Amino acid sequence: MSRAAGALEPVALEGDFVRLEPMTLEHHGGLCEIGLDPEIWRFTTVMIRTPEEMRGYMDSALGLQREGATLPFVTIERSSGRVVGSTRFGNYDPANRRIEIGWTWIARPWQRTAINTEAKYLMLSHAFEKLRCVRVELKTDVLNTPSRKAMLRIGAKEEGILRKHTLMWTGRYRDSIYYSILDEEWPDVKQQLERMLIRRPEAAASPK
Repeated sequence: MSRAAGALEPVALEGDFVRLEPMTLEHHGGLCEIGLDPEIWRFTTVMIRTPEEMRGYMDSALGLQREGATLPFVTIERSSGRVVGSTRFGNYDPANRRIEIGWTWIARPWQRTAINTEAKYLMLSHAFEKLRCVRVELKTDVLNTPSRKAMLRIGAKEEGILRKHTLMWTGRYRDSIYYSILDEEWPDVKQQLERMLIRRPEAAASPK
C-alpha cells in the first residue's frame, strides 16, 4: 500500500435514507429554501440570512474544493428528494492520510433523524475504505453540547480543547473540542453505526 491516501475527487455517496451530492451552484435554491434559519448557524463561524450570503458560503466552499483539500456536499433526503442541509470533507492531508468531517448543518425538521447518522456512516466509509485514511477528525464548539454528544455516540474519541481557536461571526473566540476515529477503530464504529441505523429506521421519515 502506498503511503499517501487517494485523491479527494467529487463523488456522490448514497445510502437508504440520504444522498450526499457534490455541491454545485445549482443547489443554491434548495439550500436557501431550508438554510436561512438563524438557529442553524448559532455555533458556526458564519451567519447565513440571505440568498446572497448563501451564495458567498457556497463560493467559499467551492473555491476551497478547487485547491484540493475540501469536498463539500449537499445533503438530500432520498424519500422526498429535498435538500435538507450540507456537510463537508476538509483539511485533507493525503501524505499523512488524515481528513476532517465537518461544516455540517441540517435544517431543523430533519435534525434528530437518521439523516445525519447515515451521512456520517457514508463519509467515514469513504474516508477509511476508499481514501485509505488512518485518521478522521471532527471538531465543534465546546459550548455545542448536542454536537459533542453526537460525536461520542457514533464512537469518536475526545482528544482535547484548543482555546480561543476560532473567531465566530458574533465576535466571540470559541474554544474548539477535537474528536477522532482511527483506522483500527473503524470496524467497531462501523458496526455501531449500522446498529443505530437498523434500530431507528422510522427516524428517517420526512417531517410532517
